[in-house]
Amino acid sequence: MRFISRLAACAAAVGALAMSASFTPGRAAEDAVVIPPPAVDAKAGDGLQTAVFAGGCFWGVQGVFQHTAGVANAVSGYAGGSKATASYMMVSTGTTGHAEAVEIKYDPKQVSYGKLLQIFFSVVHDPTQLNRQGPDSGTQYRSAIFTLNDDQKKVADAYIAQLAAAKVYRGPIVTKVGPLDRFYPAEAYHQDYLTLHPSQPYIVYNDMPKIDNLKKLFPKDYLEKPTLVSGAKVTN
Repeated sequence: MRFISRLAACAAAVGALAMSASFTPGRAAEDAVVIPPPAVDAKAGDGLQTAVFAGGCFWGVQGVFQHTAGVANAVSGYAGGSKATASYMMVSTGTTGHAEAVEIKYDPKQVSYGKLLQIFFSVVHDPTQLNRQGPDSGTQYRSAIFTLNDDQKKVADAYIAQLAAAKVYRGPIVTKVGPLDRFYPAEAYHQDYLTLHPSQPYIVYNDMPKIDNLKKLFPKDYLEKPTLVSGAKVTN
């Protein structure tokens, strides 16, 4: 199973790094990038709004947005493929068209769509990596923004152009922007994974630094206690 191989590979890598004098526990595999806020933002609207982003393994993406103020819910799942192939075993083959994605329900009066995009491009992932993030490779780990309306597409396209013009990254942005057809929630064992498994080597090396970067770069938008799907109590 890809689930097992992902954990085994990362555990081996972290173990090897721990033997090196140059290894610093908790150091991010990918550093966050300080970027300007979007010049164009979406209309606030009334009630909860929805955003869907893909940026590598959904454990870290979900974890970051669960620590973001104004987010009422963040669910790991699959987007870009059909219902028939919306399972971890199928998506892990990289042949289904799906991306590991996160559906975010947020209050636009507390956090804007543009702010979510800024966090996505700054803290969540590296938008210059094509069909991969960190140790994970395949189209299911691609950088993508699945839009729910024309306003979201306008803001996303404008922000990518803004960031490209500002040359804040070492390479070109490869993030794809396209309409969301359907979002399919992932299996229960994937939900709240970062919070429930904070000592798992993959999480320690690849994802916990993202939470630290969120707290450091976006202190006003950071929630100490995450908003969980399962309602599990956070003990750490």
